[in-house]
Amino acid sequence: MSVATTNHADAERRAAFFAHVAAGGKVEATDWMPDDYRTAVLRFVEMHANSELMGVLPEREWLLRAPTLKRKLALTSKVQDEVGHAQILYRVAEDLGKSREAMLDDLMHGRTKFHNVFHYPTRSWADVGVIAWLIDAAAIVAQQALRESSYAPYARAMKRICWEESVHILHGRDVLLTMVNGTAAQREMVQEALNRWWGPLMQMHGPPSDPAKDRDLQWKIKSKHNEELRQEFLGVYVPRIWEIGLTIPDPNLRYDEETQRWRYTEPDWAELRHVVTGHGPMSQARLDFRLLNHAETAWVRDVVLGNGRQAA
Repeated sequence: MSVATTNHADAERRAAFFAHVAAGGKVEATDWMPDDYRTAVLRFVEMHANSELMGVLPEREWLLRAPTLKRKLALTSKVQDEVGHAQILYRVAEDLGKSREAMLDDLMHGRTKFHNVFHYPTRSWADVGVIAWLIDAAAIVAQQALRESSYAPYARAMKRICWEESVHILHGRDVLLTMVNGTAAQREMVQEALNRWWGPLMQMHGPPSDPAKDRDLQWKIKSKHNEELRQEFLGVYVPRIWEIGLTIPDPNLRYDEETQRWRYTEPDWAELRHVVTGHGPMSQARLDFRLLNHAETAWVRDVVLGNGRQAA
């Protein structure tokens, strides 16, 4: 077969693949797929897995400082769920051709990213509530859209993850409701936490993008663009925040009846880029913790995976 014939056949196969995806068809791990589609899905899922794994660290810091046994058990359960989500997503990513060890190595050495919100410190118990109620809510808005991903293993994984995340949101709301109905100091603590987290929260879905140029959207790896996700989050949660008497730290935030869109102060996108490239307030400390933890648990992997080294 000539090179020209081979190239023509490859082009036809590629065109048929993307026509299948555009029509709403699903792709399984064992199906043929173009290399650029495989790479795009892997990058997307790997960052999601990284975020689940790194996302437990801000809350982990409060496990021993939870105010009651009930709160400690609830937070422990949430942390366990998030680690489980990372496990599921790394497994999905492995089927796309990258080993888990390589993914963890890239994460720990700053070669891959995780979500911006997990680069910030948790300064009070109210932060735990804000993360579980609002950060997880912003995440689930995106995750619910991913249940329709063209990559079928990812879509199936998201159905389970979304169900568990919905429980986390209820946990966070309960933490904050208890505090805003408590002492003046507790209420002030919640407001202060919301003030600090609002900026990173508004950056979380990323800057507005041109849907026509968004390859992940065109290939239906995701089904909604960044601004659509942010508007959906604001539409649901701004009224709920106001309902419990909190003030959102954005004087420009309002709903425009004419355009039926929320208007808000433009987030600091330069800060977002700075943070997600590993320059956030807690970026290096949390990566260092993962490196230390990885080294200290090497003997477990040796025993379980049979790597041939003696356990210490």
